[in-house]
Amino acid sequence: MSPLDIIGTGGAAAGQGGDAGKLLYSGSEWTFDTLRRSYDAIERIALDELKLDVYPNRIEVITSEQMLDVYTSHGMPLIYKHWSFGKRFVGHENAYKRGLMGLAYEVVINSDPCISYLMEENSATMQALVIAHAAFGHNHFFKNNRLFREWTEPSGILDYLEFARGYIARCEDQYGVHAVERILDAAHALQNQGVHRHSGARVMDLKGEQQRDRDRREHEDRVFNDLWRTVPGSRAEKALDNAAERRRRLGLPEENILYFLEKNAPRLAPWEREVIRIVRLIAQYFYPQPQAKMMNEGCATWVHYRIMQRLHDKGQIDDAAFLETIHSTTNVISQPGFDTGGGPNFNPYALGYAMMTDIARVCEAPNEEDRAWFPDIAGNNDAIGTLKHAWSEYRDESFIQQFLSPAVMRQFKLFRLRDDAEKSYLLVDAIHNQQGYRDIRRSVAASYDPGTFYVDIEIVDVDLTGDRCLKLQHRTDPGHLLDEKDARASLKQLADLWGYEVKLLEIDRQTDTVLATHLASPPRTGT
Repeated sequence: MSPLDIIGTGGAAAGQGGDAGKLLYSGSEWTFDTLRRSYDAIERIALDELKLDVYPNRIEVITSEQMLDVYTSHGMPLIYKHWSFGKRFVGHENAYKRGLMGLAYEVVINSDPCISYLMEENSATMQALVIAHAAFGHNHFFKNNRLFREWTEPSGILDYLEFARGYIARCEDQYGVHAVERILDAAHALQNQGVHRHSGARVMDLKGEQQRDRDRREHEDRVFNDLWRTVPGSRAEKALDNAAERRRRLGLPEENILYFLEKNAPRLAPWEREVIRIVRLIAQYFYPQPQAKMMNEGCATWVHYRIMQRLHDKGQIDDAAFLETIHSTTNVISQPGFDTGGGPNFNPYALGYAMMTDIARVCEAPNEEDRAWFPDIAGNNDAIGTLKHAWSEYRDESFIQQFLSPAVMRQFKLFRLRDDAEKSYLLVDAIHNQQGYRDIRRSVAASYDPGTFYVDIEIVDVDLTGDRCLKLQHRTDPGHLLDEKDARASLKQLADLWGYEVKLLEIDRQTDTVLATHLASPPRTGT
């Protein structure tokens, strides 16, 4: 059995141990003894029947105000101080008090041990449901999905966050809150452009970061950086005047703007580079999340419903508890209609759960259509093994491309519209036939392409021996230019960190035509 810590930070009283009978609990009230019995029963199903592979669990019961606090810090239990977190807290708190938003029943952290926060206001059934959902569904996905295995280090993230919070607090004491806030504001503005997306290199060993950083900074203080040697007529200057050699020395083009600034910005102090590094590594840690959100939520929802169903089948929860489970799950997986607002995207719980359930059906009770579309899994009678393989090896885009079935497309009533700006009508160009299903599947998968989450901006050059202008390119298509106001604000923050002028060209990816130009200069010294 996996280790478990249950910590109560709210006001619920701990119950006494003992056998409560066949049912794990009765009614809506819960105690910590109830949580322990529920956890043990859920764990037996998760590990023995579903064969899930999870990190050790740590469950913390918190109040609604504490849950709001978790919201503001991106779900992290430790985080440095910044005004934006307080602003977000006040906004969420006011919306919650006025009934404009609800709170999640749980928040789960991709760490080792895996931390799950449960609201103390939850009923006993909801506590059991979210334990199954978070402590086993999400936990298994975090530990086994390839994206999370390659890009995150769960065993080191909590120690690194503690180091980051302490380091920034020490910087505030030594250099002043305003100086630290300036660097954090700029780094936060650029953090979506502060991740390695295509190199395939996993996140660094966070446990060793502190010592390696100290060694690196000491070395940099001792050694002059040849990139900034500008003595007239020197060999270094002549070499760097050569564009190809200059770009090679600087590693250009570079998509990770924060990484480039951390290594090469000429006016940053060592402590400022480390603050940028902290923001960059935390942003990198969250990099897999949006690429597998639908799968992650679908996995956790499928797991929790399967476990709660098994508890009911075994007589460990009563009909009232299972009806509450059905009601809660139905609300979570409901897909709003196109005319209800909220944007054009799918509810990740709805599509994820529908696809997981459909895969299990194809494995256990396929029809002829299923056998034609999924010959490798139809009728294999191994739904759990098939799902575990999918959870491990795919992200949202590839999962949809591989497993979205005609049955699910019919369930969601999907079709495809073509909007041609030169015509006065919308064309339905993919319906429920063989070609239409494949076209719809490709279009749905394309909407989950990670390339749509991030703007394609790269640093392409810098004039080291002249005005030191930092040059960037945004490769895009006509009609998809950056918002002028947002681009100007972000470039201003970039120029502040770089210390010199920055120039961004928006380039037509097909013709290399310059579509727009943006310029920004750093603040004047002393202002």
